[in-house]
Amino acid sequence: MELRMPQPRPSPPPAPPPSAGEPARDTAPDLTGGPLADALAAVGERWALLVIAALLDGPLRFGELQERLPAIAPNVLSQRLRHLQDLGLVLAEPYSDRPPRFAYELSTRGHELAGVLRLLARWAEGQGGEEPIRHEACGTPLERAWYCPSCQEVVADQSEEDEVRFL
Repeated sequence: MELRMPQPRPSPPPAPPPSAGEPARDTAPDLTGGPLADALAAVGERWALLVIAALLDGPLRFGELQERLPAIAPNVLSQRLRHLQDLGLVLAEPYSDRPPRFAYELSTRGHELAGVLRLLARWAEGQGGEEPIRHEACGTPLERAWYCPSCQEVVADQSEEDEVRFL
């Protein structure tokens, strides 16, 4: 019995450019090179967002981070911390010279991700049927809202009719 290797299919020819009088075809936007892709490159690695979430409450030493995130291997935790430091999201403050030991904390840029993490957690709540995050004082489920720190007021959310664009 003779085995034949499948032959690769030729790729289709490229579409011809539109003629002078013909309108350009409407194509879907390429999201692989915009801000969303940049954000994923920065914090999209596995465990990165959990490291950031663990540091939202304040500085932690490596061992304390390991206790809060027991599923992360120590070498992976070190890699994520280094990557987040390189991006300027995490600061490492030495507390011992011999051996060198550090306390890790979020920079101002790192703290900016708190809102994103809350929105992502809120989205996940709806997916798994878990109990919503509640206000400690009264027990009411919290809602997301856009807030302007300059004007100190809550801004109306975009309606479904508004177009959301990634720039």
